[in-house]
Amino acid sequence: MNFDLSDEHHMFVSAIERFAAPIDVAARRRLRLSPAGYDRARWTQLADMGLIALAAGADAGGLGGSAVDLALVAQAIGAANAPDPLIELGILPALLLERGGAGAALEGVLAGTTIATLAWTERGQRYSLNATGMKADQNADGFALTGEKTMVPGALLADLFIVTADVGGATACFLVPKDAPGLCLRAYRLADGSIAGELTLARTPATARLALDNAGLAAMAADMRLYAAAEMVGLSQRLLDDTLAYVKQREQFGIAIGSFQALQHRLVDCYARQEQSRSMLYRAMLTDRADAATWHRAAAGAKAFIGENSNAIAREAVQMHGGMGITDELAIGHALKRVLVLDRLFGDADTALADYALAA
Repeated sequence: MNFDLSDEHHMFVSAIERFAAPIDVAARRRLRLSPAGYDRARWTQLADMGLIALAAGADAGGLGGSAVDLALVAQAIGAANAPDPLIELGILPALLLERGGAGAALEGVLAGTTIATLAWTERGQRYSLNATGMKADQNADGFALTGEKTMVPGALLADLFIVTADVGGATACFLVPKDAPGLCLRAYRLADGSIAGELTLARTPATARLALDNAGLAAMAADMRLYAAAEMVGLSQRLLDDTLAYVKQREQFGIAIGSFQALQHRLVDCYARQEQSRSMLYRAMLTDRADAATWHRAAAGAKAFIGENSNAIAREAVQMHGGMGITDELAIGHALKRVLVLDRLFGDADTALADYALAA
């Protein structure tokens, strides 16, 4: 089977490499330490490149990218160690808004003028997509939401929240603008320096209800698991490349530590893990999506397998760099922390593996 990238795929990867090139470690630190943890002007540039529009179909104003297109873009962002939250704040809301029939809101998201985020995590739910703590009550004016959400990505950047809530025992999605009455937000930083938050709603009116049910949310979660796995494959490749370069330069006892057989064996193990992860990613992204059960199983298996191996590679990279490897002074420190966040997006490795076992 031919796994060579097409000319179009090479074009997207090259564009991402050029876009991410000016962001060195110092620039990345400044960006993460900014009040919102990111720069809206940079987000607009990313949207102008068409990367968000890839997630939406041509009929919805997007570019109609496939799962392969989006996975390769996510992998390239990981390989560049770019700080751009394309998965959480770009691909995810675009998929939800298109599938939920919210064309007006989708237009702003694709253009980069509106930043939307999904608020679905609740305390004690352990990655469950079913909303229980957030309640939606219908009145003459529509729906009013009451409850709490935690770990809402891009909380300070978001103009629009896509909130899951319980409606008569079923989970539904609602649109809530950031300036809606009764909305309270408490922000905090995640391991990778991005800012998430806890969202509290008190009889907060929703502007729209999306046409999404539990099955639609489950399909979206499978997509996001694949794209998170793809970015982790890119990140682990960056970690391996940087570590190989370092052990060839770092000397101990008068010779490069890369000549030590023990380190060589550990690096070979990392290389094998990386190649297996890449193969698993390709296997998952080429799975027939028409069979929902098979697709969900493939995405869960890829997320579990790649998450475990990316974490192992990241920890070996830090071990070989020494204590400074965990800091924000080196690129591998940033890559490690991003892997930690992605590994837990829509379920950690144990959760994804359990879902895979149930579906197998």
